[in-house]
Amino acid sequence: MRIRPVVKTTVPLALCLVVAAGAAASAAPSAPPPTRTHGGVRFELPESTGRHPVGSTELHLVDSARRDPWVAGKDRELMVSIWYPARRAERHPRQPYMPPGVARSVDESGSFGLAGPGQVDWAGVRTEAAATAPADDGEDRPVVLYSPGLKTSRTLGTSTAAELASRGYVVVTVDHTYEAPAVEFPQGRVELQKPMSGIEGLKKAVDTRVRDTRFVLGQLALLHSGRNPDAEGRRLPKCLGKTLNLKRIGMFGHSGGGATAAETMRVDRRIDAGVNMDGTLQYNDSEFLPVARSGLHRPFMLMGKADQTHLNKPSWRSFWDRSTGWKRDLSLEDGSHFSYTDAQSFVPALDEHLDVPAALREQYIGTVDPERSTAAQRAFITAFFDQHLRGRPQDLLNGPSPAHPEVRFID
Repeated sequence: MRIRPVVKTTVPLALCLVVAAGAAASAAPSAPPPTRTHGGVRFELPESTGRHPVGSTELHLVDSARRDPWVAGKDRELMVSIWYPARRAERHPRQPYMPPGVARSVDESGSFGLAGPGQVDWAGVRTEAAATAPADDGEDRPVVLYSPGLKTSRTLGTSTAAELASRGYVVVTVDHTYEAPAVEFPQGRVELQKPMSGIEGLKKAVDTRVRDTRFVLGQLALLHSGRNPDAEGRRLPKCLGKTLNLKRIGMFGHSGGGATAAETMRVDRRIDAGVNMDGTLQYNDSEFLPVARSGLHRPFMLMGKADQTHLNKPSWRSFWDRSTGWKRDLSLEDGSHFSYTDAQSFVPALDEHLDVPAALREQYIGTVDPERSTAAQRAFITAFFDQHLRGRPQDLLNGPSPAHPEVRFID
């Protein structure tokens, strides 16, 4: 799961391939300081701010109707995590941030370019979520899907997924097998990334991601109906399926995952509202994704940075001009590409012990204050889904907020 530093340029969707080799609150809760263990530095993500304890579980899904596009002769299979409001969370162990096989792969490949082998204890990091705790079935919950950047892991969306779950959503984070650097399946089987290059590789990846997402939606419908879609038939948290409200579905994603959210919404009416976090909508300088050429007619929010808005990116401009639904374009002015991932929290944490070079840190997460950046993202993303999935109007979405001066509204 190696992430090389991202240099700020104007390159299109191929940029994503470089990564392979309370709403008014002014700051998110501070994460506990990182510690050094025999296995390396161990950090914690900031705690969520909602009123619900968070639970988490994994599903192994197999699409027997579709051959895998990257490996001949295999059915397409995926791993997803589900984050949800939980009951009796204190009785359950905390969910690991990464499965052990993925943690080993991250460590061996250089910890996102931030550290050498053995310097970060990825396997020892825990989330706040209670593993397989019963779901709180006091009400049905809107469902929100998350797709990570091209050639990155669903793990990098953990903090936002947990935040939304603490606010009463069920969040499903998806790994796109053989594109993600490493995906761990039951019994410890780890599937690694396959080669991908050029425009045709990008188009294949986007098409596969859209198909993956639509398949996951179908599997959630099975879960809601009382069936267990897990390929091994593993026991699932009690009441999880019955809490799903599949009449209210949102999707968000980072980088290529944001493009996936938009493109999936173009072809699948089941998704009611979406967010693209700093994902370009073009394959190269001259060819846009179909959704950038057609726009959307349902609520959609662009979240970029100073060099990625609809005023300075052609594909975002095309999408913006052609979209007739509710829309916003928000810029985290001093952020960088990976500010919209957990790197916003763990890069500063690792820097405390490992002395990450200042230039490298800035390439990842810019110069924005990490806690304020996290708080702003949580506030705006939650407000967006509250308004468009729950029908609760949010003043925060109507214009600049003194509580979050880091975020600029792009008109």
